[in-house]
Amino acid sequence: MKAKRQRKILEIINSRAVETQEELLNALSEEGFTVAQPTVSRDIQELRLIKASVSEGKYKYVQSGNDEARFSNLLLQTIISVDYAINMVVVKCHTGMAQAACAMIDSMDYPQILGTIAGDDTIFILLKNEENARKLMLSIKKLIV
Repeated sequence: MKAKRQRKILEIINSRAVETQEELLNALSEEGFTVAQPTVSRDIQELRLIKASVSEGKYKYVQSGNDEARFSNLLLQTIISVDYAINMVVVKCHTGMAQAACAMIDSMDYPQILGTIAGDDTIFILLKNEENARKLMLSIKKLIV
């Protein structure tokens, strides 16, 4: 029964945005699973589900192996602000976190990025032109809002 329920949980979170344990509990109930909140909480832990930012301060459960979720969560936890000037994006991070965030940005393989430099709490990203800098800044802002 547990394996079947956990498969259903994965099916639910992959088919729609589920923000809370209560929403997940209700979705399971709609699918015919009678389960208590502590059981759902244990399933979330066992399945290693995490909440990832989706937009406008909203979150949803995703599997922790999801690269996009890990990327979004790392940036959400480390970045304080992001802005651009001409063809450079400047990312301000919590102290000691810039290098980790920069490594994640580098892993994006964004073809317009010419290079990145990370200090203790600041990342400089050089792009090919101002439009690319603006687009990158907006995409990072979406991940951290």
